[in-house]
Amino acid sequence: MRIAITSTGRDLNSDLDPRFGRAEYFIIVDPETMDFEVVENSQNLDLPQGAGIQAGMTIADHQVDALITGHCGPKAFKVLQSAGIQTMTGASGKVADVIAKFKSGELKTASEADVEGHWV
Repeated sequence: MRIAITSTGRDLNSDLDPRFGRAEYFIIVDPETMDFEVVENSQNLDLPQGAGIQAGMTIADHQVDALITGHCGPKAFKVLQSAGIQTMTGASGKVADVIAKFKSGELKTASEADVEGHWV
């Protein structure tokens, strides 16, 4: 399994970025081995619109099974859902702690977006 986590930094001790579409980085990790790769999201940070859609496509292109973030808008959520990516919102804290919560089953899959479009 591969999970993507929105992050403000490039390692597992970074804080989770609460924004999906405008997150600075995505950390894609195998929760069993803790091997990870960092994907920059700089191309979407300053888009006037469509950042969530583009970020969703980036995540789908990296073939992840699940996404953990703070918040996800409706268009991005639809892209992720169409790609079969399990989305978990409402997360916060350090990336490593979020992975631990995921592994222990503390995070729940979202059934819909939790913010309106163009949320910053």
